[in-house]
Amino acid sequence: MTRILSLVFLLLTVNALLLKSDNQPPTASRVTTLFDFGWRFYRGAAQGAEAPNYRDASWRAIDLPHDWSSEDVPGTNSPFSAKAISQVSGGFTTGGTGWYRKTFVVPESQRGQRIQLQFDGVYMNAEVWLNGQRLGAHPYGYTSFWYDVTDKVQFGANNVLAVQVRNEGQNSRWYSGSGIYRHVWLRVLAPVHIEPWGTYLTTPTVTAATAQVKAETQVRNEATQPATLTVVTSLRSPAGQQVARLETKQTLTAGSNARVQQTLSVPSPALWSVDTPVLYTARTQVFRGPQLLDQVETPFGIRTVSFDPQQGLRLNGQALKLKGGCIHHDNGPLGAKAYDRAEERKIELLKASGYNAIRCSHNPPSPALLDACDRLGMLVIDEAFDMWREAKNPEDYHRYFAAWWQRDVASMVLRDRNHPSIILWSLGNEIPERGKPEGVATAKELASYVRKLDATRPITAAVNGLGPDKDPYFAVLDVAGYNYATAGDHHQADIYGQDHARLPKRIMYGSESYPLEAFGSWMAVRDKPYVVGDFVWTAFDYIGEASIGWLGYMQKPEFYPWNLAFCGDIDICGWKRPQSYYRDALWKENQVSLFVQAPTLSFPTNPKKEEWSKWEWHDVLADWTWPGQEGKPLTVEVYSSCEQVELVLNNQSLGIKPTNRSTHYTATWSVPYQAGELKAIGRTGRQSVGSATLRTATPPTRLALKADRTELRADGQDLSYITVELVDEQGTRHPKAQFPLTFEVTGPGVIVGVGNANPTSTESYQSPQRTTWQGRALVVVKATRQPGTITLRAQGQALPAATIALESR
Repeated sequence: MTRILSLVFLLLTVNALLLKSDNQPPTASRVTTLFDFGWRFYRGAAQGAEAPNYRDASWRAIDLPHDWSSEDVPGTNSPFSAKAISQVSGGFTTGGTGWYRKTFVVPESQRGQRIQLQFDGVYMNAEVWLNGQRLGAHPYGYTSFWYDVTDKVQFGANNVLAVQVRNEGQNSRWYSGSGIYRHVWLRVLAPVHIEPWGTYLTTPTVTAATAQVKAETQVRNEATQPATLTVVTSLRSPAGQQVARLETKQTLTAGSNARVQQTLSVPSPALWSVDTPVLYTARTQVFRGPQLLDQVETPFGIRTVSFDPQQGLRLNGQALKLKGGCIHHDNGPLGAKAYDRAEERKIELLKASGYNAIRCSHNPPSPALLDACDRLGMLVIDEAFDMWREAKNPEDYHRYFAAWWQRDVASMVLRDRNHPSIILWSLGNEIPERGKPEGVATAKELASYVRKLDATRPITAAVNGLGPDKDPYFAVLDVAGYNYATAGDHHQADIYGQDHARLPKRIMYGSESYPLEAFGSWMAVRDKPYVVGDFVWTAFDYIGEASIGWLGYMQKPEFYPWNLAFCGDIDICGWKRPQSYYRDALWKENQVSLFVQAPTLSFPTNPKKEEWSKWEWHDVLADWTWPGQEGKPLTVEVYSSCEQVELVLNNQSLGIKPTNRSTHYTATWSVPYQAGELKAIGRTGRQSVGSATLRTATPPTRLALKADRTELRADGQDLSYITVELVDEQGTRHPKAQFPLTFEVTGPGVIVGVGNANPTSTESYQSPQRTTWQGRALVVVKATRQPGTITLRAQGQALPAATIALESR
């Protein structure tokens, strides 16, 4: 019997050691649940709705993410209203007050654990109750926040979570959206656990042979007894192999927390870069004896970043220029709803158009967007605020800054600091007090606090009104962001060069630039090592600041029904606009694109537009269908990075022209219009290396449907973006067709957005119908949580109905 008991003890010991190994971890008590499903929503005031027994049966059943400003205004078929308080800034969308309630059960078996609720983003002025007890308020609409609700949860019984959201008054210079527009999470933890955002990974030393990884873990003991713990950090390669492991003993008294610091070495590290965005994973485990109390997995990248006025930006020791774009947080037809796939697609499209960097203007983004940047290789400037103590709008964040800035900066930095994609922290954008002593003092406060939380990244800010009076403000920063510096070959004042002559140690980049000045802005980056990049306003079009890309500033209520900015390289549906093709010629080899100047203006202009308001692009279209223009000269523009371009109309050459720096990579012809085929052929040397073709369209005969993805996850969140085109018998999209279409989904999917990128369309984003613009429309289909075949059917204008099938698994 003694021998048998000894054998059993030995087996149990071996099993415990196996469970502690990296390959077979024991099950931790941490359970994280996506809390997006099964909510009820009411648009308007609802006195007493925080009470558990409030009757919400008549409220609308919804899932998150949710944005009521992208929904139709009650009693209408449009989200837009000329009377909206947001006016031009918010794209004439409506905010107001909204209420959310969710009933849920925490099992009795989880009594004794810690319960936390985390909100990734609520716009704005969120006030939260659980079972009628107030958890707190969170004013800022762009930072994440969480509550420990252990003492308010009823185990084994119904719990009621209530959230009031108030997006009231003039509080934003762009479309903000309204509501719980990002994910919500429920976490169940052991009393001894890793704190939220409590892992911090840095790579202070990186060589080809080895990388030093510093792991810092915040562990908290909320038990009633002291705890002797073992903190284990193990690192796995992108292939999933363990490459390092370290154990550290730590004793915590009851109610205390500790910062556990560890240094690990990774042999022959694979480096994260924009071209090879390889990610390692850190698994952090907390044991008490053989018992695993908590476990967190954190993706991270091994890379080095440096900024220098002589050598510019260097990523892993290699010189890199930032091909950048500013983006707002909305997702076009989805409004502000931050579905993971919507955020991922945005980055995919930008990467495909040559971007390697984005600036999150002017607020911290969703975690999903940063995850996508990590996976896809997109560098990020993570920006905190659009204003500090001085207002830009009467009800904006300036009212909360003094009391809240430190908590909101901590939320941004602690949440985001493990993302290898982030290379700069931005304190703010065009801060009104930037040229005043009090503004400099505030900048010092913010910069000091950011460096305390993360000293591995330089600090920047975007500054307008450039001049020597901003020198004290810039002196607080590590890298200087210049908004609308006129530059280089644009034959205007070279502020970059002037400031470099005055302050040769200053490192600069164009934090915002006009699309119209793309050539000069990029030549300055190419020519000047101390100018490390350029960020166009904007990479992606957005709702709000309506018409700055056409009617411009100053903006007026009469601009309605304009609701889109109309200044993005890529429009709100994800389709490239002409300026994006021009940027291709600046950034990529062997590019050719072909456009025609509209013989009559596409939209009426603003005769009182300010001279400095230059966010528009040339009024050109990818269109060779001009009935009524036969024999009349049309101006044709070709953007190309080839050495020269030949233009051919119906197999007849119209000549060859150079396309190089001296021509601003553009060639122009005057061509008498005749229907048929217009083709631009790019040549380098004697070799044809690229081409672009426009064909005259005949009346549409069918609908063509194309999905960006035909296989979806049946998770209630995944999306497919389906482009619907009106094409003729040859498959050519008719660029002038504006036909109303209707859509129907069968199977386990729903339509969550429709659009056409028409900046003056006031149609619903959510009704299953849309009028085409330039011959196309977009339908966004979301999978439910049931697997199966989803079928989208489109029909309209007496054309045969067309379908496309998606598989949800």
